Amino acid sequence: QVQLVESGGGLAQAGGSLRLSCVASGRTFSTYRMGWFRQAPGKEREFVAAIIWSSGFTYHADSVKGRFIISRDNVKNVVYLQMNSLNPEDTATYYCAASPGTTVVAAAGRYDYWGQGTQVTVSS
Repeated sequence: QVQLVESGGGLAQAGGSLRLSCVASGRTFSTYRMGWFRQAPGKEREFVAAIIWSSGFTYHADSVKGRFIISRDNVKNVVYLQMNSLNPEDTATYYCAASPGTTVVAAAGRYDYWGQGTQVTVSS
């Protein structure tokens, strides 16, 4: 079965950087889309970025465009989220998600598999 395990969260200062990792296992992901979402307390889960595993095509939410970058390592089966210029509004639990497909989608309901999440806290 598909397993997604996130890591790399923690505490950062405003203006700082963190890199999240999502190790994917359980199958071949060449026909999958991978996404990062985040959820702050009291708020709905929010799309952050997605990547198509086979082509490397990426899409980022406007709120993170120019600051965050999603990428993947085909050999290690890892998806990364490089987060730069962090601000307190980025504080949330970040989740990795996956589903079959070769087009980018931003709706959480379109993803079948989810990791357990990793907490990111940005102090001002």
